[in-house]
Amino acid sequence: MTTLPNRPNTALIVIDVQNGVVANAHNRDEVIANINTLVDQARAQEVPVVWVQHSDDDLPRDSVNWQYVLELIRLDSEPLVHKSYGDSFEETNLEELLAERRVGHLVVAGAQTDACIRSTLHGAFVRGYDATLVGDAHTTEDLSEYGAPPPDKVIAHTNLYWQWQNAPGRRGATVETTTVSFGAPDRS
Repeated sequence: MTTLPNRPNTALIVIDVQNGVVANAHNRDEVIANINTLVDQARAQEVPVVWVQHSDDDLPRDSVNWQYVLELIRLDSEPLVHKSYGDSFEETNLEELLAERRVGHLVVAGAQTDACIRSTLHGAFVRGYDATLVGDAHTTEDLSEYGAPPPDKVIAHTNLYWQWQNAPGRRGATVETTTVSFGAPDRS
């Protein structure tokens, strides 16, 4: 249970699935298909879907690379959060949007695993949210030339360690697209 008072609801957070972010991403098409499945499921259950879109010097706002991939369609009624830092909460209105919707549990998908996904998961957790990572609905590019493990190992490691995250009154979890529940996180 979240440590945030009176926040029983869950939201799907879709992070940075933008042309320039996922152009060379590991299992790009499969991940995007899984995100589409999650979005459809959330909409069918009337669960809020919140879209996050990054911009910086390498990803200028309104550029083709900044745009969300064509395979994912945001409805006008679904909030769009613009960010400039890895953590989707930093200097954005994400917390306000979640508070308005009484959200205390986040289901997280998107890119990049080793940057904005991790930063947002940790940012949510320290702010009192339960945070569930969808293990087959996030991705990253190959940064092994800079000393990082290959992308499949980065994803596997993130999935592994996030499933064991817990702290007083809140917990992390990792699930697959086929087992996502938009209810309260499992306490077992």
